[in-house]
Amino acid sequence: MPVVTAPGDHVQMGLSGEQVRERYLRDGPNELPHHDERSILRIIGEVLREPMLALLLAAGLAYLLLGDRIEAILLLCFATFSVAISVIQETRSERVLAALRDLSSPRALVIRDGARQRIPGREVVVGDIIILEQGDRVAADAMLLSATELEIDESLLTGESFPVHKESEAEVFSGTLVVRGSGVGRVVAIGGQAQLGQIGGHLAGIKSDAPRLRRETGLIVKLAGIGGILVAASVTLLYGLFRGGWLDAVLAGIAIGMTMLPEEFPVVLVTFMAMGAWRISKANVLTRRSAAIETLGSITILCTDKTGTLTENQMAVASLWLPDGQRLRVDRSENIPEAFQPLLKAGLWASEVNPADPMDIAIHSAASTLLPEETRAGEDHWQLDQHFGIRPDLLATTNIWRDGSSDESRLLATKGAPEAIEQLCRLPDPERQKMLQAVEDMAAKGIRVLGVATARTKSVDQHSDLFDCRFAFAGLIGLADPLRASAPDAISQCHNAGIRVVMITGDHAATARSISADAGIESANLISGDELSEMDDEELGKKLGSTNIFARIMPEQKLRLVQALKDDGEVVAMTGDGVNDAPSLKAAHVGIAMGRRGTDVAREASSLVLLDDEFSAIVSAIRLGRRIYDNIRKAMEFIFAAHVPIAGLALLPLMFGLPMLIGPIHIVLLEMVIDPACALVFEAEEEDEKIMHRPPRHPEARLFSLPMVIWSIFQGGLALGVLTVGVVIAVQQGMPVPELRALAFLGLIASLLALILANRSSSASLRSLLDYRNKALLAIFFAVAVIMMGIYLFEPARSILGFAKLSVFEILAVIGYGLLLLALLQILKPTANRILREAGSSDRKRSFRRGSRV
Repeated sequence: MPVVTAPGDHVQMGLSGEQVRERYLRDGPNELPHHDERSILRIIGEVLREPMLALLLAAGLAYLLLGDRIEAILLLCFATFSVAISVIQETRSERVLAALRDLSSPRALVIRDGARQRIPGREVVVGDIIILEQGDRVAADAMLLSATELEIDESLLTGESFPVHKESEAEVFSGTLVVRGSGVGRVVAIGGQAQLGQIGGHLAGIKSDAPRLRRETGLIVKLAGIGGILVAASVTLLYGLFRGGWLDAVLAGIAIGMTMLPEEFPVVLVTFMAMGAWRISKANVLTRRSAAIETLGSITILCTDKTGTLTENQMAVASLWLPDGQRLRVDRSENIPEAFQPLLKAGLWASEVNPADPMDIAIHSAASTLLPEETRAGEDHWQLDQHFGIRPDLLATTNIWRDGSSDESRLLATKGAPEAIEQLCRLPDPERQKMLQAVEDMAAKGIRVLGVATARTKSVDQHSDLFDCRFAFAGLIGLADPLRASAPDAISQCHNAGIRVVMITGDHAATARSISADAGIESANLISGDELSEMDDEELGKKLGSTNIFARIMPEQKLRLVQALKDDGEVVAMTGDGVNDAPSLKAAHVGIAMGRRGTDVAREASSLVLLDDEFSAIVSAIRLGRRIYDNIRKAMEFIFAAHVPIAGLALLPLMFGLPMLIGPIHIVLLEMVIDPACALVFEAEEEDEKIMHRPPRHPEARLFSLPMVIWSIFQGGLALGVLTVGVVIAVQQGMPVPELRALAFLGLIASLLALILANRSSSASLRSLLDYRNKALLAIFFAVAVIMMGIYLFEPARSILGFAKLSVFEILAVIGYGLLLLALLQILKPTANRILREAGSSDRKRSFRRGSRV
């Protein structure tokens, strides 16, 4: 390979590690202020505005007016503890989101200590040598040292829709996009000092509509809150009118209001989504939009490319073919025969000088090991003059080299799709057929084939038409990219989960068939890009159901396929990595960009980013998405069910003329069980064993479906019914109020624990009950047992709560009640599951059009 001295390709060592550290400390990170970040003070302020806290403070004031200072102080302590827990939980979520934001920030390719490094954009410092490639978002303002056909989209700053051509010594600005060509620049401004920061173009300030789950939850909370206020006001009024004692009436109303206020709903949603995004990131998938999490469980079609997703993206030259029909299976342990050396050299000349593309890297690697040293000597005078990239009418890249010893001589080397090279070389039909047969033979073995050609000319300028040059066909280079070992199992899991996997690739049809067969993607048909362009929408719609392989597809055609699949009623996930993939990623319900080889444009258009480009990671994300949604649903069912017996026992005294059994202080203690159960136990619950053996969830299915709400209320009503029977029997036997209150409270605790166990799994088997891998569950059960034991052994605590000490028989009776309730719920669970499945099935059978994007 000749020594490259193209314009701007100076020997650049870049900054040293010590210089980077000094400038980072001096100037700070390369980022704009985050207006959406919440400080601890802001979080505390938001928590203090919660209605539940207002009710606690009102109850504390009522107790003070009644002269019960201990109860008032205790309530205020509980309020402080509640604020602390909420702040810790919210701060934890903020830390998780901040970590995810760091992962999602644009990457930058810089030269430091003489080596190329891919770093987070926030770590770029003034003076860095930054390399710009097609599809990158510019990380900082920079002065160009060199540029090759560089065009920048500056619409973010200027509103101008057309790209701007950039030459050496021009300035490029942070936040703009490289739409064509490449360049090298020196960073001159970062963060708030960059042009983007100075004009206040803060992208973080752009707000999107709230996800569907958040809107639905917000509506339920609003309706429940209004209903709770009305009931609490009614109870206060009735209590005061018929019993007298308006302060007691206020306490009764507050107690009822606290039992009916579902403040856990938004907490569950925020916590589960933040922690869910964190869990998905552990599977090497970055969640850029939280709404994607709820959509993962609805995906019916997964459109994937081949290279680097299903395959390892570690190509190696596997075979060489010459126009005279000679074939060579490449053995990397020995030099290739002399007859094949010009072909490999031509492929090297047609490749990028500093390769980033896997095919170029493979050709460079093969040339360095397979070509004798003497064939690479004596060519230092050749200099790269121009580079032509792939364009729609010519699927090939071309390098133009200038002979430094003879300024007039030019060498053109091109490589690309065999059919494109055949057009450049104007092969006669017999030679063309011979070449196409060789391509078919190699492609049938899963080998990707590149045609190679060279030409000599006197002069070429940037406006020259390559079709006017007389190219000589050099031969074919076959590159093998082995299938990832994890791909077949991952595709099998998709099929079991009711998800069709569709391969959309730019490769040859035979290569696509070979790889798809090895991966387990079956298809009755294969549609090529040329065939697709000739189909109308109606014809395409008819063939979509039986076609899982699309070959020789241009990036622009992916958007049409996505739209057609969506029009056919599918929920579509689409992978992509290039600039031209951005429209299809944005149009898909879930766009999935490649993290390693993907462009910033593709990442910003996507909902998810694969940090390691591994196909199996998509399946892991789908599994986790289903698990997260299931656990949110379980938590919501538990919240509905848990509030029913509490509200019922708060209302019971009004019906039977009893003293108030459950007051605000007791409800606070019960919330100390409910809140951790929602935020910790259900969030950490493992997925059901058959989670990937059921069809996708209907995307329009409501979280708070009528059957789910009825089943939840039924669970709570069953617990209340048994408790009420026990309380009525105890009253008839003349049980003192303190003892009755203690018995009722302990019964509520038993109810909550039984409801937690019953709702943590949809399975009714004994095995599901005995599965205690959830450490949060064990911790809460242990904490409840210790606290209850402390209350009943510590007389001052019983006095504050208005409890009497229960006998061993009464405690055993409460434990028996809890076990009875759990057994009844487990027995009834299969029937409830069947009803819920039938409701979900009827949802899926409804016709709908899924046009909304995450």
